[in-house]
Amino acid sequence: MNAWETNPLREGMPDERTVKPTALIIFGASGDLTRRKILPAIYNLGLSRLLPGRFALVGVARRAKPDFAREMKEAVAKFSRRKPIDEATWSELEKGMAYVQGEFNDPATYTRLAEELARLERGSNQSRVFYLAVAPSEVPSIVKGLCAAKLVVPPSPDPDASYQHVVVEKPFGEDLASARALNRELLACLDERQIYRIDHYLGKETVQNLLVFRFGNTIFEPLWSRNHISHVQITVAEDIGVEGRGKFYEQVGITRDIVQNHALQILTMMAMEPPSSWDANAVRDEKVKVLRALRPIRGPEVLERTVRAQYRAGTVRGDKVIGYREEPDVDPKSKTETFVAMSLRIDDFRWGGVPFYLRAGKRLAKRHAEVALHFKPLPHRLFRDAPGGQDEPNVLVVRIQPDEGISLRFATKVPGGGMSMRNVAMDFRYGTTFGSSTPEAYERLILDAMRADPTLFTRADEVEAQWGFIDPILEAWRKFDAPIATYEAGSWGPSEADQLLTPGDSWRCP
Repeated sequence: MNAWETNPLREGMPDERTVKPTALIIFGASGDLTRRKILPAIYNLGLSRLLPGRFALVGVARRAKPDFAREMKEAVAKFSRRKPIDEATWSELEKGMAYVQGEFNDPATYTRLAEELARLERGSNQSRVFYLAVAPSEVPSIVKGLCAAKLVVPPSPDPDASYQHVVVEKPFGEDLASARALNRELLACLDERQIYRIDHYLGKETVQNLLVFRFGNTIFEPLWSRNHISHVQITVAEDIGVEGRGKFYEQVGITRDIVQNHALQILTMMAMEPPSSWDANAVRDEKVKVLRALRPIRGPEVLERTVRAQYRAGTVRGDKVIGYREEPDVDPKSKTETFVAMSLRIDDFRWGGVPFYLRAGKRLAKRHAEVALHFKPLPHRLFRDAPGGQDEPNVLVVRIQPDEGISLRFATKVPGGGMSMRNVAMDFRYGTTFGSSTPEAYERLILDAMRADPTLFTRADEVEAQWGFIDPILEAWRKFDAPIATYEAGSWGPSEADQLLTPGDSWRCP
C-alpha cells in the first residue's frame, strides 16, 4: 500500500487537503517547464504528504527517455525549493512513474498511454489530470487524441465519480480571434468544467491573499474604493532580459507575455466586488465583471494612455548587459516592446475616477511585482509646521514577489520632546511570520486541479475579455505606428511613462 495513503500525519488535517486517487499525465515531459516547475512541485507536494494514495505520474513526449525517472530526480534535486532531496519521498514517487514516447497526432501514442495507465492504476477507477506543457499549436491535436481514445469522457453528475481534467498552459491564443478559436476546439469534446487554463500568478500566495486581506478583515474593505483611494499602481518587473528567446519575444512582446494574463489577473483580484461565496464560479464571475468594466483604450487614445519601450544597453546587478536589439534573433529595427505602461480606468461605482497605473517590463532595476494603493491626501494638514510633517499620503503595498508580504506606510511621532514626524512601515512578511519557504505557485495549482477546484484557473469568458481589452491597443500601435521609447537596462523604465500620471502622482521605486 502507498505510504501517502496511510500517512499518520494526515490525521486532523481538513478534508479539503486530501485528494482522490489520481494519475497526472504530463504532455511535453521532456521540456524545460516539466524539469524546472512541474516535477519539483509534485515532489514538494509528496514531501508535504499532500499527494493522493495510488498516485501515478506518466510523462509523454516525442523524445526517447530511457532514464526518465533518473533525469527527473536530477531536475528535482536542482530546482526544488526544499533541499536536499528526501530519498524516501522520491522512492514512493518513482514507484508510480512511467514514460510514453510518441507523436502527439499519432493514435498509437494514446493507445500506449492507455496501457501504461491501466498498468499503474491496476483496475481502480482513478481520476486523471492531463497537463499540456506544450506549445499552444499542439493543444488541439492532443485534446482530440485524448477524446478519441476515450481517455477523457464527459463529466459525471455524481460528485464522487472519477474525473478527467485538462490543464492548458499560457499563452491561450495570441489575440481574441485565436483565443475564441482555441476555446471552440477544446469545447468541441471537453466540458468547460474539465478545462483548467493555468496562470501561475494566480497560484502565488500573495495574489490569493488579496482576497483574504480584503474580504476577511473589517478594517480594510470599507477603505477599498474611490472614497479613500487616490490611485493604484500595479508593477510586474523583471531584471532579466529575453534569455535567448529573442525569436519568441519578437512574436509576443511584453503586452502579450505579461499584461494580457498576469497583470490583468492581478487587477481583477484587486478590484473585484465581494463574491457571494467562495465558489469557483462566484469568484470568477466577479473577476469578469472587472474586465468588462475596464474602459476601452482604442484608436488615437492609445497614444495618450499607453507607452511602450525597449531596453538599451546598461548595468543590471553590477553586470553590463546588451540592449534588446542586440539580442540574438532580434530584428535590429525591432519595434517589439519589452516595457509597457498604461493608465487604466474601471467604470463602476467602486472605482469610478480612480486611475490605475500598470507597468511591466524586462531588464528593470530588480525583479519585483506588487500592488500599491495610494490613499487620498489629508483634507487638512494639521501638522504642516512640524519637522517631517510633509504631506505624504498613506500607501498600502501588497508585494507579490520575490519578498511576499504586505506593508502599510503611515506617519508617526519621533520619540522625544517636540512634535517631529516620520513615515514608517508596518511590515508583514510571509517567510518571517510562518517560518518556512512559501509554496511555489505550481504546487498550489496542480493540487487544485487534482482536487477539482477551478477557482484559481481562468474561465473561457475571462480569457476572451482579457484579449478583448488588449487587442485594440495592439492594433492601434500598428495602425498609428506608435513610437517606441528606450530605457537604460537597470532603470525603472522610460521617462515617457511619467506622462501617463496625473499631476502630483509619481511611479514607485520599490
